[in-house]
Amino acid sequence: MKIYNNLSDFKKLDNAIVTIGTFDGVHFGHQKIIRQLVEKAKADGGESVILTFFPHPRMIIDPENQNLKMINTINEKADILKSLGVDHLIITPFTRDFSNQLPEDYIKNTLVDNIGTKHIIIGYDHRFGKNRSGNLSDLKTAGLHFGFSVEEIMEQDIHDVAVSSTKIRQALLAGDVSLAADYLGYPFSIFGRVIKGDKIGRTIGFPTANIFVEETYKLIPGDGIYAVTVEMNCHESIKTFQGMAYIGQRPTINGMTRNIEVNIFDFNQEIYGQDIKMNFLKFLRHDVKFTGLEALTVQLQKDKEATLIYFESLKQQ
Repeated sequence: MKIYNNLSDFKKLDNAIVTIGTFDGVHFGHQKIIRQLVEKAKADGGESVILTFFPHPRMIIDPENQNLKMINTINEKADILKSLGVDHLIITPFTRDFSNQLPEDYIKNTLVDNIGTKHIIIGYDHRFGKNRSGNLSDLKTAGLHFGFSVEEIMEQDIHDVAVSSTKIRQALLAGDVSLAADYLGYPFSIFGRVIKGDKIGRTIGFPTANIFVEETYKLIPGDGIYAVTVEMNCHESIKTFQGMAYIGQRPTINGMTRNIEVNIFDFNQEIYGQDIKMNFLKFLRHDVKFTGLEALTVQLQKDKEATLIYFESLKQQ
C-alpha cells in the first residue's frame, strides 16, 4: 500500500475506486466496506483508494472540545488498512480552508482532478464541502457530468459502523478490552516509548516499563490492571512477551499523574528509549488504593498469578 500525506503527492489514476472516511478503529463494520472497495477495484481492473483526514475534522471545526479521543493513531490505522489489501491511502491534512470548499469544487478538485475517481463507494449520509452542504445526490449528479459512478453503502451498514465505534469507545473507557476486541476484530493496542519512572516497582519485585504515548488524541482504556502481550524489537526481530499492564494514578503512593506501566514477565533488559506495542487482552481488576507497598505487593502477586492462568487458558482453546 502506498501512503500519501497530501493530495498534491498523489498521482492521478486512470481508474480509481474510492471510498472516504475517518475509519477510526477500522473495526468489523469498516472492514466490510473496505473489502467491498478492494473487491470492486479487482473486478474493474482498477486501484483501491481510501481518502481519510488528519487531524480528525471535529478537532479543527470544534477545537475547544478536547474530549475527542481516537481508537487508532494515524499510523496504526495505516497498518491495518495495508493488511486489508488497500492500494492507496491518502491522508489529507484537514484545515478550515479545506472544509470551506464549495461541494462542486471539492468534487472537481479532489475526486476528479487529483484522484481520477471512476467509482466511489460512499454512505447515504455522507456530507462534504462548506457547511457540510454536499450530499449523495450531489455526488450522483456530478458523476453523470464527470464520468464516475456512485455506489451507496446501505443504511444498515452505516448504522452498524456508528454503533460499533461508539460501543468500542465505551467498552475501552470502562476497561472492557475483551468486548472492544470483539467489535474491532483484533486486540486494542497502545504504541509508545519507554521512559524513566521512579523505579518503585523494582523495590517490590515488580519492575515496570513506563510508557509515553506521544499522540494526545489516542484513547487510553480505563484505570486498572490488564493482561497484555508486549511486542518489541529485539536484535532486529520482533519478539512478543506476556505481561500485565497498569493504568492509573498510583493512589497507594499518592501519585499525581496518570501512568501507563507494564510489568513484562521473564524479562530483565534495559529498554529505555525503545518503542513497544502493548496489546490489551483482558481486564483483571480496577485500580485500588492499598494501605502500603506491602499490601500492594501481595495483590500484584495475585494479579500475576491471574494473568498467567489467563494465558494458560488461551493455550487450551
